[in-house]
Amino acid sequence: MREYGAESIKILGGLDAVRKVPSMYIGSTGPEGLHHLVYELVDNSIDEALEGYCSRIVITIHRDNSITCEDNGRGIPVELHKEENIPALEVVLTKLHAGGKFDKDSYMYSAGLHGVGLSVVNALSEYLEVEVRREGKVYFQRYEAGNKINELKVIGDTDKKGTKILFRPDENIFESVEFSYETIAHRMREISFLNNGIHITVIDEKKGRRHDFKHEGGIRAFVKYLNTNKTVLFEEPVYVVSTKQPLDYIETAIQYNDGYNENIYSFVNNVNTQEGGTHVAGFRSALTRSINNFITVNLSQKIKENISGDDLREGLVVVVSIKIQNPQFEGQTKTKLGNSEIKGLVESVLNEKLTEYFELNPDIAKIIINKALEAKKAREAAKKAKELVKTKSLLESGVLPGKLADCQESDPSACEIYIVEGDSAGGSAKQGRNRKIQAILPLKGKILNVEKSRQEKVLTNQEIKSLYLALGINSDNIERLRYHKVIIMTDADVDGSHIRTLLLTLFYRKMPELITNGYLYIAQPPLYKIKHGQKEIYAKDEDEFDRLIIQRSMEKITCYVGSGLVDPDKLKNSVEIIKSMERFFREMEAAGVTKQLMLGLLESDIYRREDFETEERLKKLKGRLEGRGYKIYVVKDREYNLLSLQVSDDTKPEQPPVTIDYELCCRADYKKYYTAYRQVRIFYEQPLKITDGNREEYLANPEELLQYMSNKGKEGITIQRYKGLGEMNPEQLWATTMDPDRRTIIKVSIEDAVEADQVFTVLMGNNIETRRIFIEENALSVKNLDI
Repeated sequence: MREYGAESIKILGGLDAVRKVPSMYIGSTGPEGLHHLVYELVDNSIDEALEGYCSRIVITIHRDNSITCEDNGRGIPVELHKEENIPALEVVLTKLHAGGKFDKDSYMYSAGLHGVGLSVVNALSEYLEVEVRREGKVYFQRYEAGNKINELKVIGDTDKKGTKILFRPDENIFESVEFSYETIAHRMREISFLNNGIHITVIDEKKGRRHDFKHEGGIRAFVKYLNTNKTVLFEEPVYVVSTKQPLDYIETAIQYNDGYNENIYSFVNNVNTQEGGTHVAGFRSALTRSINNFITVNLSQKIKENISGDDLREGLVVVVSIKIQNPQFEGQTKTKLGNSEIKGLVESVLNEKLTEYFELNPDIAKIIINKALEAKKAREAAKKAKELVKTKSLLESGVLPGKLADCQESDPSACEIYIVEGDSAGGSAKQGRNRKIQAILPLKGKILNVEKSRQEKVLTNQEIKSLYLALGINSDNIERLRYHKVIIMTDADVDGSHIRTLLLTLFYRKMPELITNGYLYIAQPPLYKIKHGQKEIYAKDEDEFDRLIIQRSMEKITCYVGSGLVDPDKLKNSVEIIKSMERFFREMEAAGVTKQLMLGLLESDIYRREDFETEERLKKLKGRLEGRGYKIYVVKDREYNLLSLQVSDDTKPEQPPVTIDYELCCRADYKKYYTAYRQVRIFYEQPLKITDGNREEYLANPEELLQYMSNKGKEGITIQRYKGLGEMNPEQLWATTMDPDRRTIIKVSIEDAVEADQVFTVLMGNNIETRRIFIEENALSVKNLDI
């Protein structure tokens, strides 16, 4: 028995508490918490912008998943803090609940973590480097795991102002440190709409993407953007704004389209409250009341009944933004506003403003009322259809005798259902499954496209009704969901992709809780079938296929580098490293740095900061590149006191020069591949010879070696790109696609709600022209096209 005494009580000093229990500060260590670190830095820049000191923010996702956030604000103060006797910058980076947001003279409406934002980012980073441009100097400091590595120092001169923070999340804390460009771009788009005139740039170095956000027109423009590709019922959004006390600031923009879905986006001090809160409840009440007031005053002779809030939701697109000095959020990551007094204040202000607007614009009010009355009729028609799936389970209803092969387990958390395309695959899946925990529901043909259909038509569709009944839920809630893994399993051809898209549209539009709660998955059948004689092997993806082919080739060849024989085990390890090196070179070429330039850096052993401090260190690299047809200029950066090379290709004068600098070489991925290169540099710097028992062949470089081995490994085998689930017998389907210990399944999630809504509207909606444009713009990006 362990003793529980005073010594059991631990005191975590400094930032240790954040590293010990990070979810207390950022909500989770999953993707949401990871991206929250970026939002905290951006929120600090936005706070500067709200005070009129910042107009430009640049977020860069680097190749190694480090992030730079730079603004042109005033720069974090660097002078000594009187109480702490250390620079103010260091206080902000190392002390929880320190910052300028507690003083309303500095920031009126703050959006960060109330004094723990920057210090939390520092604590949860493998390293963090901060540069402050202030009073003509560039100040620099580096931290690792929240600990100071060097004192604050001046590294150069400048005529700019602002703060630049580079950090890389700690891999020991986060589930993954892979940042999503789409997720960050989504948040930056919101911020640009909510703050007129702020120019935000998001750069993705990994895939060579860039997006500039600078939206004029505020939330009215935001609503118009949300309704892009939809048919709107009136051209200009309903817009009201108020700064009437006691509510500091509120604005809302409302527009209806001819669709059947509701889209409400709500913000408090620029923070996206994804779960809504009291301000959203206040808006809904105000909209319902003001519309019914208009009916009472103007249309009571024609309309005898009130319109409910449910009737007003169909086709509604609205943005609600408020600013208050003391927001109370539910949860540290601020997804829901909890201030109880805000509901009444928002309702009171908006009811007055909307009533006034509708009196002045009766035509708009009548359009909204007619849309609501139409929705009311449809809702009543859908009510009967909904009753079929509201309280009955599939087995009780008897609607689908023999179609659902249910599982034996009754605990939903242990159960999974495969939604399978067609009876052929359904038959194999039923025979190959684990009957205890796996249920199978075959679908006949293609289900209804719910993007174009009203609710009553959706609920009377036989296949969709089967799906609702099998899942044990209705369209209003998922509390009775019978399976906590809903897995879509379709063929890898055009029809399978179409059916999968129709199912995703159904779940996204009618059962979004399945996605937000993490219950929806997509099965990944193997991509290739390799046949050698009577033996068949399945490869789940390109990487596994390549490994199998290379392994076969190694059984047939002998490799020499220079004058020495390469041991088979060393060759196998070296080939894997070379494959990763060649992928790195391709990624760098996509970013504008050629393979020849990268090889020049690696061969010249350039990887340290001091390599860029004097021209002497760069002579070797300069000589190598000039010998390969490049023109080199040496440039000095006065802000960093470092040299860089401007490299021009004589054979391509139309291309801009490429910069080779410490910024390129300081990334974790460059250092990783520099270490890898040292293990295989002999393959890049010595002659290569291959023998297969019959003849010898000399190869020019490691890239040719990989191609030779790929060709040799494919000799004597039949390769089929796999498409149909029905082609596999039950044992093969279980082993490759359904066995929980060996299968690959992808969880469906929503990274960018606005972008997801746009894509579903374009691809599945009624506007043919926008779909044609989308296909034309993305046609060249298609891989593995099945015709």
